[in-house]
Amino acid sequence: MDTSSHDLQGLFKQLGLPADAHAIRAFIASHPLAHETNIEEAPFWSPSQAAFLKQSLDEDAEWAEAVDALANLLSG
Repeated sequence: MDTSSHDLQGLFKQLGLPADAHAIRAFIASHPLAHETNIEEAPFWSPSQAAFLKQSLDEDAEWAEAVDALANLLSG
């Protein structure tokens, strides 16, 4: 059973990325996402990260809200 927190920090942990506030801000600042690009299609994800993001959105999984939030932050 997945008992992780399904927030932005939890998503970064799930993706295998540093998840402290400074690292999250730095990632967002250095990884812009064009408005017409779906988050899972961004070139900076590994294949497994992209698959996780796509699956989360396709299945409207527990992570979908955090993935949407990250997409908005990256394209903002």
